[in-house]
Amino acid sequence: MQEITAKRVFIVVIAVFSLLMVGCAGMEKKPANRGGAFYHHRELVQADQALDEARRAGKDKECPAEFNALKDKVDEAYKVYFACHTQEAIAMANEATAQIKALCPAKPKADMKPGPKPVSKPEPASKPEPKTVEKVVVLEDVHFDLDKSTLTKEAQAILKQNIRILKDNPNAKIRIQGHTSAIASEEYNQKLSERRSMSVQEFLVKEGGVAPARLSTIGYGETRLEKPEPDPARTESAAAKTNRRVIFKILVE
Repeated sequence: MQEITAKRVFIVVIAVFSLLMVGCAGMEKKPANRGGAFYHHRELVQADQALDEARRAGKDKECPAEFNALKDKVDEAYKVYFACHTQEAIAMANEATAQIKALCPAKPKADMKPGPKPVSKPEPASKPEPKTVEKVVVLEDVHFDLDKSTLTKEAQAILKQNIRILKDNPNAKIRIQGHTSAIASEEYNQKLSERRSMSVQEFLVKEGGVAPARLSTIGYGETRLEKPEPDPARTESAAAKTNRRVIFKILVE
């Protein structure tokens, strides 16, 4: 009798051990975050797996409200399951799994059909603009002393010659461009170049009687050096002297 009882106990132990190792038909090992026995029905486990896949795909952030609602639905299915309503819980899990897989559907792209091309109206023929011929005169002898905007005697003599050219071309308008060498700061040189161009403009108006409406001034500072200055500290280098200049840009209509 004791031998038979021992055999029965052994058989029961073997059966339980087999159940723990391989589960049983239609059941799978439960997720780590779920309570209960070691194995749950496959449908509930699959619902948890669908949630994990949706979370990895970022759908919990893409459509968080829908994701959280379906997570609650899976949790509810487990509650029903633990209350021994197995078939009802399985049906809830299957429905939740299908809805989880359909989360955040891609928005259909509108089929944009090209509309009719607008008929362009011919533009009215415009009158040709008068041609403008540009003539640039570089006053090579109009140079300035270091850190000065006053005209030298040599510069004044050159400007008087250019006044005669302006009188011969009464329709010409002039842009007076001031420049500096590379010594000093950019801000200082910019202001110095503007003072130089203004000094030339004042001479043309007062000494040559050139109408102010024909003149405009601009300063470029050290941004348009005629010659490069590898060593700006050499204030009396040939390059520095060349760069301390004023240029006329004459536009002849």
